[in-house]
Amino acid sequence: MNTQITPDERRQLAEKVGMNEQYLYQCLTGRREMSAWEAVRIEQETEGRVSRKMVCQGSWKSIWPELVGVQA
Repeated sequence: MNTQITPDERRQLAEKVGMNEQYLYQCLTGRREMSAWEAVRIEQETEGRVSRKMVCQGSWKSIWPELVGVQA
């Protein structure tokens, strides 16, 4: 599981960006894939604390190949 934010932080973030908290949780745990534009928005909103890689675990390499090898 790739969750580096607390449940409270996740709830606050979901509310702030108008996203369902369970959807965010599912994306963070690899159960679902977030759309590319939402992933970028979450990454920007959290100043990189929640990265695109974290919410698009199965597809980020094909969407953003330039990030392969970059720590996040």
